[in-house]
Amino acid sequence: MKPILQQVDSGMNSLISDLQKLIRQPSVSAKNEGIEECAKLCKKILEKHGIKSELLRLGKGVAPIVFGEIKSKKNPKKTLLFYNHYDVQPAEPFDLWEHPPFSGKKIGNKIFGRGSSDDKGELITRIKAVDAFLKKTGDVPCNIKFLIEGEEETGSANIDAYLKKFKKKFACDGVIWEFGYVDSKDRPIVGLGMKGLLYVELSVKESIRDAHSSLAVLIKNPAWRLIEAVHSLRDSNGKILIKDWYKEAEPLSKNDIKLINSEPFDENSFKKEFGIKSFLGNKSGLEAKKALVGDPTCNVAGFISGYTGNGAKTVLPGEAMVKIDFRLVPKMNPKKQIQRLKSHLKAIGFSDISVKVYHGEAAARTSPSDPFVSQVIDAANKSYGKSILNVSNAGTGPMYSFVNVLKAPCISIGSTYMFARIHSPNEFTRIDLLKKTTKCICHIMENFGKN
Repeated sequence: MKPILQQVDSGMNSLISDLQKLIRQPSVSAKNEGIEECAKLCKKILEKHGIKSELLRLGKGVAPIVFGEIKSKKNPKKTLLFYNHYDVQPAEPFDLWEHPPFSGKKIGNKIFGRGSSDDKGELITRIKAVDAFLKKTGDVPCNIKFLIEGEEETGSANIDAYLKKFKKKFACDGVIWEFGYVDSKDRPIVGLGMKGLLYVELSVKESIRDAHSSLAVLIKNPAWRLIEAVHSLRDSNGKILIKDWYKEAEPLSKNDIKLINSEPFDENSFKKEFGIKSFLGNKSGLEAKKALVGDPTCNVAGFISGYTGNGAKTVLPGEAMVKIDFRLVPKMNPKKQIQRLKSHLKAIGFSDISVKVYHGEAAARTSPSDPFVSQVIDAANKSYGKSILNVSNAGTGPMYSFVNVLKAPCISIGSTYMFARIHSPNEFTRIDLLKKTTKCICHIMENFGKN
């Protein structure tokens, strides 16, 4: 492995340059901005590094998947798939960025820009790991496939259809997931799962137009109506009050709790980063860690009604809207949960509230006893010195679809510093972590090919 790891060291300028090219190509799926162009750029970069690639399509209006493949001469019977995405979150609010969001500005050990960490930085480490093997050996330790989608940031609405249509093309024995966190002490988190998600919009239209607020004695205010409805969904400690919401939720096992208990979590650093004094429900220690892994959530993502500009405007809004995301745990079915939400609103007198469903994804986890897990942990320890095993990430991705369709274990490991401001202004990636992660991916490929 020594010459391959040395190749990673010598190729860092190229890695940085390629990442900057990707960042400079906007690819905002929420606005369909630059999606086609970025897909073609990813294909071009894969091919530049000796990876045969093509664009896969479902139909008009659906972002293409970039598929890359290189077959191993030494071990053609084992296949490792890298799942990534080329789309990014919107960059707004632009005025909070210290550097243009699609500049790829390099300052010291950091590269700034939307997608620098999530997920273009992660993608480039995997491409460069393959490149290092090809440059030094002319081969890879196992078959390698890339599945790079363009709709992850809007909920991966078509990933299930893609996986089913191109199931043979995507067939593999293991999946390295699209991201992986590195904690505040530079320890990589080896993640074995993702929570599910149900994202909805609740809205009320009371009158045909906004009115003078003096008429609030006669005209119902839709904002108050929504506030009352949202207040019925959960208590002040975060417990969801919808009937049977937790009915199928799979509880944490004794082994899960043991692993969670051993996982370090710096509460003070976390609170300092976000400028908060305490956690919801005054959780601490093991309870805080268990919540991140195993608690469903009900979160208000945005609330819009009336006048929200500078100064005062005495207005009674004609309509109101709130966006809510629910995080789900294993065995919770998004379709069942949406029916429970609708039944709850109707039962307590809020049948006038419209419910729009954006998307739903089930949760998934890989067993800690799967042999793939020990291979990834070994690689992470070699590259970083020490890694941390995480039962499930608190975030969401379409992992369930991969497990369900491809029948392959999924593990997340990567370069994203936990406070890298992903989804926020001034997102960045650390160059030292990009290097360590590229080497980690090299070790994973080697371990996977041997076992």
